[in-house]
Amino acid sequence: MSTETEAAGALIDAGLVAHEVETTRLAGGAGTAAAHGACQNCGVPLQGRFCHACGQAAHIHRSLLHLGEELLHGLFHFDAKGWRTLPLLIARPGLLTRRYIDGQRARYVSPLALFLFMVFLMFFAASLTSTPPELLGAGGQAAEIRVDLERDLSKARAAVAKAELGLERARARNGDVAAAQEALADAREELGALEVAARAVAPAMAAAASAVAAAASSAASPASGADGAARVAPWAQVLRERPLRTGHPSFDAAVRRAAENPELTTYKLKNTAYKYSFMLVPISLPFLWLMFFWRRGIAMYDHAVFVLYSLSFMSLLFVALMSLGALHASAVIPWLASLAPPLHMAAQLRESYRLDVWGTAWRTMMLMLVSAIVFVLFLLLIVYLTMG
Repeated sequence: MSTETEAAGALIDAGLVAHEVETTRLAGGAGTAAAHGACQNCGVPLQGRFCHACGQAAHIHRSLLHLGEELLHGLFHFDAKGWRTLPLLIARPGLLTRRYIDGQRARYVSPLALFLFMVFLMFFAASLTSTPPELLGAGGQAAEIRVDLERDLSKARAAVAKAELGLERARARNGDVAAAQEALADAREELGALEVAARAVAPAMAAAASAVAAAASSAASPASGADGAARVAPWAQVLRERPLRTGHPSFDAAVRRAAENPELTTYKLKNTAYKYSFMLVPISLPFLWLMFFWRRGIAMYDHAVFVLYSLSFMSLLFVALMSLGALHASAVIPWLASLAPPLHMAAQLRESYRLDVWGTAWRTMMLMLVSAIVFVLFLLLIVYLTMG
């Protein structure tokens, strides 16, 4: 499956998930029900077009056309609330947040549903506006096997070293030498098995490396010619020239593998990032709470609504920036990227929490700093999950 197809599937899933989060109607079973019959979902006698007990529609559709309608409905309309929510999200985010917190929720897309959809939309746009790595076939699978095998070898060598140290300590302290020798023998046996496996798959690994190199060469533009190596990511080139030595062999080995195959690493980082994007919310909440903890009447729920709507806008902004980049409107991108986030944060803070000018100003500066901290923490989490 290509990256674009996978992204399109994720976008459709996002629309359906957001639709299910947003809607209060329950999906029914098979069959149809008249307005004066019994609800097919809960069995309560009907008094109109909808069940007054569970909210399900009296008429139950059984057509493929309706399934397509529900797909488009969930993907584009959010029960028609999106057309009222998006303009406020862009122009009056504070008013949208305040209204939702105060209970005016029937007219707007919930912050969680909007966040889910925008994150998947951002992934979809990123997949369309960037060149996907040609690492999803046999070459990519072999590369994954090589990475896993090298990781297992590193752990096995560390286990042998630990067992040898344990045996030396047992002999020095007159401890249980037999148990230490048995542990060392087991560790060496496991290492030996892994080394045999590594030698057996070495030809396949070499073929995989050739396939990846060929894919990278074919992905390079004709104008680059023999300078295709210059297309290697800058961070990978730096790590190749100056290998990282932190004193932690497993971490250094993971970084070295990432530098050897930056395309695969970038692909895995991107996928991990969108799968764990929801972690931005719990990471952000404590920082936002610290800016308002002395004010009465502000609950953690209010902060969660603020964060979800704010992240939804930032995702939408990211999609807009990628679209401008694809349209070669690079002159607009720096201005939009530098001005839109602080202005949007200030507008949302002022109306959401009913702040004065000074309270809005210093909290906006703090929120910009917090955003940078949250981004770094999230990036570290993604790197750990990807390379760990």
